[in-house]
Amino acid sequence: MIRLGVNIDHVATLRQARYRNHAAPSAPEPDPLIAARVCLAAGAHSLTVHLREDRRHIQDEDVLRVAREFRDRLNLEMAATPAMLDFALRLKPSEVCLVPENRAEVTTEGGLDVAEKEKLLGPVVQKLREAGILVSLFIDPDPRQVDASAAIRAPVIELHTGRFADAAPATRQRELTRLEKAAQQAHHHKVQVNAGHGLRLSNLPELLRVPHLHTLNIGHSLVSHALIVGLDRSVRDFLEAIAEQ
Repeated sequence: MIRLGVNIDHVATLRQARYRNHAAPSAPEPDPLIAARVCLAAGAHSLTVHLREDRRHIQDEDVLRVAREFRDRLNLEMAATPAMLDFALRLKPSEVCLVPENRAEVTTEGGLDVAEKEKLLGPVVQKLREAGILVSLFIDPDPRQVDASAAIRAPVIELHTGRFADAAPATRQRELTRLEKAAQQAHHHKVQVNAGHGLRLSNLPELLRVPHLHTLNIGHSLVSHALIVGLDRSVRDFLEAIAEQ
């Protein structure tokens, strides 16, 4: 069965909208750790947090608190910078996903250019692997990027599904085909295939045609759905949608 990872950044986004510039009289709400507990109790397989350079949502203390309870379920998304590498090596989460980062973007806009940055990314992947951390690279479904990821011995890729999710009906099949080919190529290299970005209940049936998927990391849509049905029910709805593959 394909696994579900829940990105809880969006819980912190709501909190930071209220408490970014002043201290709360008590514990600020909503608390990402409480959300993490609910998600895992509802059946989610892992948790994702993206500790951004500008700390726009998840904060260092959030990551530390979640790791204290769920280190073996924690996927830390991060830029491949010396500061973040040092943080990850001290934290030792179960998994690290290296992602591109641009302060001007609202959300991650594309995948890593592994093919152009092998010399930078290779040593980061190696150091994380030596620390016993599963390493994933967030990449576009591009043959060059898949080959480059395998070349620097990344055991996992996460395919960026944003273009598929945002595609007009006329181009949706083309984007889905790109994902299918990239997944086949990664499987040939014996690289685990995860996927994420822009996934929602309405497009999961098509996305699940992609072969060799291991984990889907979903955040914004799942948390948005939770505002209507509750977080526990939202996780279960996504799990049920995945199980219908």
